Amino acid sequence: MLGAPGSGKGTQAKLLVEKYKLPQISTGDMLREAVAEATPLGRQAKVSMDAGQLVSDEIVLAIIQERVTRPDARKGFILDGFPRNLQQAEALDQLLTSLGRPLNLSLLVAVDVDALIQRLVGRRTCLSCGQMYNVYYAPPHIEGRCDECGGRLRHRADDNEETIGNRLRVFETHTLPVVEYYKEHGTLRTLQGVGEISDIFKAVTKVVEDVKSNLKNETRTDAIRAAFAKHRASKAEKAAAEKKPAKKSARKAVKKAAAKKTVKKKPVPKKKVVAKKKVAAKKKVVAKKKVAAKKTLSKKPASKKKTAAKKAVKKTLARNKVAPKKKTAAKKTVKKAAARNKVAPKKKTAAKKKVAAKKTARKTARKKR
Repeated sequence: MLGAPGSGKGTQAKLLVEKYKLPQISTGDMLREAVAEATPLGRQAKVSMDAGQLVSDEIVLAIIQERVTRPDARKGFILDGFPRNLQQAEALDQLLTSLGRPLNLSLLVAVDVDALIQRLVGRRTCLSCGQMYNVYYAPPHIEGRCDECGGRLRHRADDNEETIGNRLRVFETHTLPVVEYYKEHGTLRTLQGVGEISDIFKAVTKVVEDVKSNLKNETRTDAIRAAFAKHRASKAEKAAAEKKPAKKSARKAVKKAAAKKTVKKKPVPKKKVVAKKKVAAKKKVVAKKKVAAKKTLSKKPASKKKTAAKKAVKKTLARNKVAPKKKTAAKKTVKKAAARNKVAPKKKTAAKKKVAAKKTARKTARKKR
Protein backbone atom coordinates (compact mmCIF):
# COMPACT_ATOMS: atom_id res chain seq x y z
CA MET A 1 0.00 0.00 0.00
CA LEU A 2 1.44 3.35 -1.13
CA GLY A 3 0.18 6.84 -0.41
CA ALA A 4 0.90 10.12 1.31
CA PRO A 5 0.26 10.54 5.05
CA GLY A 6 -3.51 10.72 5.57
CA SER A 7 -4.38 9.15 2.20
CA GLY A 8 -6.31 6.40 3.95
CA LYS A 9 -4.04 3.52 2.89
CA GLY A 10 -3.99 2.17 6.44
CA THR A 11 -7.81 2.08 6.61
CA GLN A 12 -8.03 0.29 3.26
CA ALA A 13 -5.34 -2.18 4.36
CA LYS A 14 -7.42 -3.14 7.41
CA LEU A 15 -10.50 -3.69 5.24
CA LEU A 16 -8.45 -5.92 2.94
CA VAL A 17 -7.30 -7.93 5.95
CA GLU A 18 -10.91 -8.58 6.94
CA LYS A 19 -12.03 -9.53 3.42
CA TYR A 20 -9.12 -11.71 2.27
CA LYS A 21 -7.85 -12.92 5.67
CA LEU A 22 -4.32 -11.74 4.94
CA PRO A 23 -1.97 -10.33 7.59
CA GLN A 24 -1.21 -6.61 7.50
CA ILE A 25 2.51 -6.06 7.93
CA SER A 26 3.25 -2.62 9.33
CA THR A 27 6.95 -2.05 9.96
CA GLY A 28 6.25 0.40 12.78
CA ASP A 29 4.00 -2.05 14.61
CA MET A 30 6.47 -4.90 14.08
CA LEU A 31 9.38 -2.84 15.43
CA ARG A 32 7.42 -1.91 18.55
CA GLU A 33 6.40 -5.56 19.00
CA ALA A 34 10.00 -6.77 18.59
CA VAL A 35 11.25 -4.22 21.11
CA ALA A 36 8.52 -5.16 23.61
CA GLU A 37 9.29 -8.89 23.28
CA ALA A 38 13.07 -8.20 23.50
CA THR A 39 13.87 -10.35 20.48
CA PRO A 40 17.45 -10.19 19.08
CA LEU A 41 16.28 -7.86 16.29
CA GLY A 42 14.18 -5.90 18.80
CA ARG A 43 17.23 -5.31 21.02
CA GLN A 44 19.21 -4.05 18.01
CA ALA A 45 16.36 -1.74 17.00
CA LYS A 46 16.02 -0.42 20.57
CA VAL A 47 19.66 0.74 20.59
CA SER A 48 19.01 2.91 17.51
CA MET A 49 15.64 4.16 18.79
CA ASP A 50 17.08 5.10 22.20
CA ALA A 51 19.86 7.02 20.45
CA GLY A 52 17.22 8.97 18.48
CA GLN A 53 18.33 7.43 15.18
CA LEU A 54 16.36 5.70 12.45
CA VAL A 55 16.38 1.91 12.53
CA SER A 56 18.65 0.54 9.78
CA ASP A 57 17.14 -1.02 6.66
CA GLU A 58 18.94 -4.30 7.44
CA ILE A 59 17.05 -4.70 10.72
CA VAL A 60 13.71 -3.74 9.16
CA LEU A 61 14.20 -6.19 6.27
CA ALA A 62 15.17 -8.96 8.68
CA ILE A 63 11.95 -8.35 10.64
CA ILE A 64 9.92 -8.43 7.39
CA GLN A 65 11.61 -11.68 6.34
CA GLU A 66 10.72 -13.29 9.67
CA ARG A 67 7.12 -12.09 9.39
CA VAL A 68 6.35 -13.17 5.81
CA THR A 69 7.61 -16.70 6.48
CA ARG A 70 5.00 -17.32 9.20
CA PRO A 71 2.15 -19.75 8.39
CA ASP A 72 -0.56 -17.04 8.29
CA ALA A 73 1.29 -15.28 5.42
CA ARG A 74 1.42 -18.30 3.10
CA LYS A 75 -1.49 -17.09 0.95
CA GLY A 76 -0.23 -13.51 0.88
CA PHE A 77 0.36 -10.39 2.94
CA ILE A 78 -0.20 -6.63 2.88
CA LEU A 79 2.77 -4.29 3.40
CA ASP A 80 1.89 -0.90 4.91
CA GLY A 81 4.42 1.88 5.52
CA PHE A 82 7.33 0.18 3.77
CA PRO A 83 9.26 0.82 1.55
CA ARG A 84 9.62 4.57 2.09
CA ASN A 85 12.49 5.21 -0.37
CA LEU A 86 14.00 3.77 -3.55
CA GLN A 87 16.84 1.97 -1.78
CA GLN A 88 14.35 0.17 0.49
CA ALA A 89 12.20 -0.77 -2.51
CA GLU A 90 15.12 -2.38 -4.33
CA ALA A 91 16.29 -4.24 -1.20
CA LEU A 92 12.73 -5.45 -0.51
CA ASP A 93 12.37 -6.78 -4.07
CA GLN A 94 15.64 -8.73 -3.75
CA LEU A 95 14.54 -10.20 -0.42
CA LEU A 96 11.06 -11.26 -1.55
CA THR A 97 12.37 -12.68 -4.84
CA SER A 98 14.93 -14.78 -2.96
CA LEU A 99 12.07 -16.09 -0.77
CA GLY A 100 9.92 -16.86 -3.83
CA ARG A 101 7.31 -14.33 -2.65
CA PRO A 102 7.54 -11.36 -5.08
CA LEU A 103 5.07 -8.48 -4.88
CA ASN A 104 2.09 -8.92 -7.24
CA LEU A 105 0.49 -5.51 -6.68
CA SER A 106 1.61 -2.02 -5.65
CA LEU A 107 -1.50 0.05 -4.89
CA LEU A 108 -1.24 3.86 -4.73
CA VAL A 109 -4.07 5.74 -2.97
CA ALA A 110 -3.86 9.26 -4.43
CA VAL A 111 -5.41 12.25 -2.58
CA ASP A 112 -5.30 16.03 -3.08
CA VAL A 113 -3.01 17.97 -0.69
CA ASP A 114 -5.81 20.11 0.84
CA ALA A 115 -7.90 17.01 1.52
CA LEU A 116 -4.87 15.37 3.11
CA ILE A 117 -4.35 18.25 5.53
CA GLN A 118 -8.01 18.15 6.58
CA ARG A 119 -7.84 14.41 7.12
CA LEU A 120 -4.70 14.52 9.22
CA VAL A 121 -5.74 17.45 11.37
CA GLY A 122 -9.14 15.81 12.14
CA ARG A 123 -7.79 12.26 12.51
CA ARG A 124 -8.47 10.30 15.70
CA THR A 125 -7.15 6.78 16.45
CA CYS A 126 -8.45 4.22 18.98
CA LEU A 127 -5.74 3.26 21.48
CA SER A 128 -7.26 -0.21 22.00
CA CYS A 129 -8.15 -1.58 18.52
CA GLY A 130 -6.52 0.99 16.21
CA GLN A 131 -9.81 1.99 14.51
CA MET A 132 -9.51 5.39 12.83
CA TYR A 133 -12.03 8.28 12.71
CA ASN A 134 -12.14 11.85 11.43
CA VAL A 135 -13.94 14.62 13.28
CA TYR A 136 -14.84 16.38 10.00
CA TYR A 137 -16.41 13.65 7.81
CA ALA A 138 -16.30 10.33 9.78
CA PRO A 139 -16.74 11.17 13.47
CA PRO A 140 -17.50 8.55 16.18
CA HIS A 141 -21.02 8.32 17.66
CA ILE A 142 -19.65 9.25 21.08
CA GLU A 143 -16.98 11.92 21.06
CA GLY A 144 -13.62 10.58 22.20
CA ARG A 145 -14.81 6.93 22.24
CA CYS A 146 -14.44 4.12 19.70
CA ASP A 147 -17.66 2.74 18.18
CA GLU A 148 -16.11 -0.75 17.89
CA CYS A 149 -14.63 -1.42 21.34
CA GLY A 150 -15.38 1.71 23.36
CA GLY A 151 -11.71 2.50 23.67
CA ARG A 152 -10.32 6.00 24.07
CA LEU A 153 -9.53 7.95 20.91
CA ARG A 154 -6.20 9.73 20.57
CA HIS A 155 -5.19 12.75 18.55
CA ARG A 156 -1.59 12.37 17.48
CA ALA A 157 0.72 15.23 18.46
CA ASP A 158 2.27 15.32 14.98
CA ASP A 159 -1.14 15.76 13.33
CA ASN A 160 -0.78 19.53 13.00
CA GLU A 161 -0.42 21.70 9.91
CA GLU A 162 3.30 22.43 10.33
CA THR A 163 4.29 18.81 10.92
CA ILE A 164 1.96 17.60 8.16
CA GLY A 165 3.56 20.02 5.69
CA ASN A 166 7.00 18.60 6.51
CA ARG A 167 5.76 15.03 6.18
CA LEU A 168 4.22 15.75 2.78
CA ARG A 169 7.52 17.26 1.55
CA VAL A 170 9.35 14.13 2.73
CA PHE A 171 6.79 11.99 0.86
CA GLU A 172 7.34 13.94 -2.36
CA THR A 173 11.14 13.69 -2.22
CA HIS A 174 11.48 10.09 -0.99
CA THR A 175 8.33 8.07 -1.67
CA LEU A 176 7.35 9.37 -5.14
CA PRO A 177 10.52 7.75 -6.66
CA VAL A 178 9.24 4.47 -5.17
CA VAL A 179 5.96 4.98 -7.04
CA GLU A 180 7.89 5.45 -10.29
CA TYR A 181 9.98 2.34 -9.51
CA TYR A 182 6.91 0.10 -9.25
CA LYS A 183 5.37 1.78 -12.29
CA GLU A 184 8.41 0.78 -14.36
CA HIS A 185 8.14 -2.81 -13.05
CA GLY A 186 4.48 -2.99 -14.14
CA THR A 187 2.98 -3.73 -10.70
CA LEU A 188 1.60 -0.25 -9.91
CA ARG A 189 -2.15 0.48 -9.87
CA THR A 190 -3.50 3.91 -8.88
CA LEU A 191 -6.94 4.89 -7.54
CA GLN A 192 -8.38 8.06 -6.07
CA GLY A 193 -8.77 7.99 -2.30
CA VAL A 194 -11.55 10.63 -2.22
CA GLY A 195 -15.15 9.85 -1.20
CA GLU A 196 -16.80 7.39 1.12
CA ILE A 197 -14.55 4.71 2.61
CA SER A 198 -16.86 1.96 1.31
CA ASP A 199 -16.74 3.37 -2.25
CA ILE A 200 -12.94 3.56 -2.14
CA PHE A 201 -12.81 -0.02 -0.86
CA LYS A 202 -14.97 -1.21 -3.77
CA ALA A 203 -12.43 0.28 -6.17
CA VAL A 204 -9.60 -1.35 -4.19
CA THR A 205 -11.21 -4.82 -4.26
CA LYS A 206 -11.85 -4.51 -8.02
CA VAL A 207 -8.15 -3.89 -8.60
CA VAL A 208 -7.18 -6.79 -6.34
CA GLU A 209 -9.59 -9.18 -8.08
CA ASP A 210 -8.27 -8.17 -11.52
CA VAL A 211 -4.71 -8.90 -10.42
CA LYS A 212 -5.76 -12.24 -8.89
CA SER A 213 -7.52 -13.35 -12.10
CA ASN A 214 -4.48 -12.39 -14.19
CA LEU A 215 -2.23 -14.39 -11.88
CA LYS A 216 -4.54 -17.42 -12.11
CA ASN A 217 -4.54 -17.24 -15.90
CA GLU A 218 -0.76 -16.99 -15.97
CA THR A 219 -0.31 -19.93 -13.62
CA ARG A 220 -2.89 -21.94 -15.55
CA THR A 221 -1.16 -21.37 -18.89
CA ASP A 222 2.20 -22.16 -17.29
CA ALA A 223 0.77 -25.40 -15.89
CA ILE A 224 -0.70 -26.35 -19.29
CA ARG A 225 2.64 -25.68 -21.01
CA ALA A 226 4.49 -27.72 -18.41
CA ALA A 227 2.01 -30.60 -18.81
CA PHE A 228 2.39 -30.61 -22.61
CA ALA A 229 6.17 -30.52 -22.32
CA LYS A 230 6.11 -33.41 -19.85
CA HIS A 231 3.80 -35.42 -22.16
CA ARG A 232 6.10 -34.87 -25.15
CA ALA A 233 9.16 -35.89 -23.11
CA SER A 234 7.50 -39.10 -21.86
CA LYS A 235 6.35 -39.95 -25.39
CA ALA A 236 9.88 -39.53 -26.74
CA GLU A 237 11.29 -41.66 -23.90
CA LYS A 238 8.80 -44.46 -24.63
CA ALA A 239 9.65 -44.44 -28.33
CA ALA A 240 13.36 -44.56 -27.54
CA ALA A 241 12.84 -47.42 -25.06
CA GLU A 242 10.88 -49.47 -27.62
CA LYS A 243 13.53 -49.15 -30.29
CA LYS A 244 16.68 -49.44 -28.13
CA PRO A 245 19.21 -49.87 -30.99
CA ALA A 246 21.95 -52.31 -29.95
CA LYS A 247 24.56 -51.24 -32.50
CA LYS A 248 26.25 -47.88 -32.51
CA SER A 249 25.32 -47.32 -36.14
CA ALA A 250 21.63 -47.73 -35.29
CA ARG A 251 21.95 -45.26 -32.39
CA LYS A 252 23.62 -42.77 -34.65
CA ALA A 253 20.81 -43.15 -37.15
CA VAL A 254 18.23 -42.40 -34.43
CA LYS A 255 20.15 -39.31 -33.31
CA LYS A 256 20.43 -38.10 -36.90
CA ALA A 257 16.70 -38.55 -37.44
CA ALA A 258 15.94 -36.56 -34.27
CA ALA A 259 18.35 -33.83 -35.36
CA LYS A 260 16.69 -33.65 -38.78
CA LYS A 261 13.30 -33.11 -37.14
CA THR A 262 14.50 -30.37 -34.80
CA VAL A 263 16.97 -28.61 -37.09
CA LYS A 264 15.95 -27.68 -40.61
CA LYS A 265 18.65 -28.27 -43.21
CA LYS A 266 19.84 -25.18 -45.02
CA PRO A 267 19.25 -25.48 -48.79
CA VAL A 268 22.49 -25.91 -50.74
CA PRO A 269 23.04 -23.11 -53.27
CA LYS A 270 22.49 -24.06 -56.93
CA LYS A 271 25.95 -22.87 -57.97
CA LYS A 272 27.65 -25.26 -55.56
CA VAL A 273 25.56 -28.19 -56.84
CA VAL A 274 26.46 -27.42 -60.47
CA ALA A 275 30.16 -27.10 -59.62
CA LYS A 276 30.14 -30.44 -57.77
CA LYS A 277 28.46 -32.15 -60.78
CA LYS A 278 31.10 -30.73 -63.20
CA VAL A 279 33.98 -31.95 -61.02
CA ALA A 280 32.43 -35.43 -60.80
CA ALA A 281 31.97 -35.58 -64.61
CA LYS A 282 35.62 -34.55 -65.20
CA LYS A 283 36.84 -37.25 -62.82
CA LYS A 284 34.81 -39.89 -64.68
CA VAL A 285 36.27 -38.82 -68.08
CA VAL A 286 39.86 -38.91 -66.74
CA ALA A 287 39.31 -42.38 -65.25
CA LYS A 288 37.92 -43.70 -68.56
CA LYS A 289 40.92 -42.33 -70.51
CA LYS A 290 43.38 -44.01 -68.14
CA VAL A 291 41.63 -47.38 -68.48
CA ALA A 292 41.63 -47.10 -72.30
CA ALA A 293 45.35 -46.23 -72.37
CA LYS A 294 46.20 -49.27 -70.24
CA LYS A 295 44.23 -51.56 -72.59
CA THR A 296 45.97 -50.22 -75.74
CA LEU A 297 49.42 -50.66 -74.17
CA SER A 298 48.68 -54.28 -73.29
CA LYS A 299 47.40 -55.06 -76.82
CA LYS A 300 50.31 -53.49 -78.90
CA PRO A 301 52.98 -56.17 -79.96
CA ALA A 302 56.59 -55.33 -79.22
CA SER A 303 58.67 -54.20 -82.26
CA LYS A 304 61.39 -56.46 -83.77
CA LYS A 305 64.18 -54.10 -82.80
CA LYS A 306 63.10 -54.15 -79.19
CA THR A 307 62.91 -57.96 -79.14
CA ALA A 308 66.40 -58.23 -80.71
CA ALA A 309 67.79 -55.83 -78.16
CA LYS A 310 66.21 -57.83 -75.38
CA LYS A 311 67.80 -61.06 -76.75
CA ALA A 312 71.23 -59.42 -76.94
CA VAL A 313 70.91 -58.27 -73.34
CA LYS A 314 69.94 -61.78 -72.27
CA LYS A 315 73.01 -63.26 -74.08
CA THR A 316 75.37 -60.81 -72.40
CA LEU A 317 73.85 -61.66 -69.07
CA ALA A 318 74.31 -65.39 -69.83
CA ARG A 319 77.94 -64.80 -70.79
CA ASN A 320 78.59 -62.88 -67.67
CA LYS A 321 77.09 -65.71 -65.69
CA VAL A 322 79.18 -68.40 -67.53
CA ALA A 323 82.47 -66.48 -67.34
CA PRO A 324 82.77 -66.73 -63.63
CA LYS A 325 82.34 -70.53 -63.89
CA LYS A 326 85.30 -70.78 -66.37
CA LYS A 327 87.44 -68.60 -64.12
CA THR A 328 86.72 -70.86 -61.18
CA ALA A 329 87.69 -73.94 -63.28
CA ALA A 330 91.02 -72.31 -64.25
CA LYS A 331 91.70 -71.49 -60.64
CA LYS A 332 91.09 -75.10 -59.74
CA THR A 333 93.64 -76.38 -62.36
CA VAL A 334 96.21 -73.87 -61.07
CA LYS A 335 95.69 -75.11 -57.59
CA LYS A 336 96.15 -78.76 -58.73
CA ALA A 337 99.37 -77.86 -60.48
CA ALA A 338 100.67 -76.11 -57.42
CA ALA A 339 99.76 -79.12 -55.35
CA ARG A 340 101.66 -81.39 -57.75
CA ASN A 341 104.68 -79.14 -57.62
CA LYS A 342 104.59 -79.30 -53.87
CA VAL A 343 104.39 -83.11 -53.87
CA ALA A 344 107.19 -83.61 -56.44
CA PRO A 345 110.04 -82.29 -54.27
CA LYS A 346 109.04 -84.66 -51.49
CA LYS A 347 109.20 -87.67 -53.84
CA LYS A 348 112.70 -86.63 -55.12
CA THR A 349 114.10 -86.41 -51.61
CA ALA A 350 112.71 -89.88 -50.78
CA ALA A 351 114.37 -91.35 -53.92
CA LYS A 352 117.66 -89.69 -53.06
CA LYS A 353 117.53 -91.14 -49.60
CA LYS A 354 116.95 -94.64 -51.01
CA VAL A 355 119.91 -94.29 -53.34
CA ALA A 356 122.15 -93.10 -50.53
CA ALA A 357 120.98 -95.94 -48.31
CA LYS A 358 121.80 -98.46 -51.05
CA LYS A 359 125.28 -96.95 -51.47
CA THR A 360 125.99 -97.08 -47.75
CA ALA A 361 124.75 -100.71 -47.66
CA ARG A 362 127.11 -101.65 -50.46
CA LYS A 363 130.06 -99.99 -48.75
CA THR A 364 129.42 -101.78 -45.48
CA ALA A 365 129.09 -105.07 -47.35
CA ARG A 366 132.44 -104.51 -48.97
CA LYS A 367 134.13 -103.72 -45.71
CA LYS A 368 132.89 -106.88 -44.14
CA ARG A 369 134.17 -108.92 -46.93
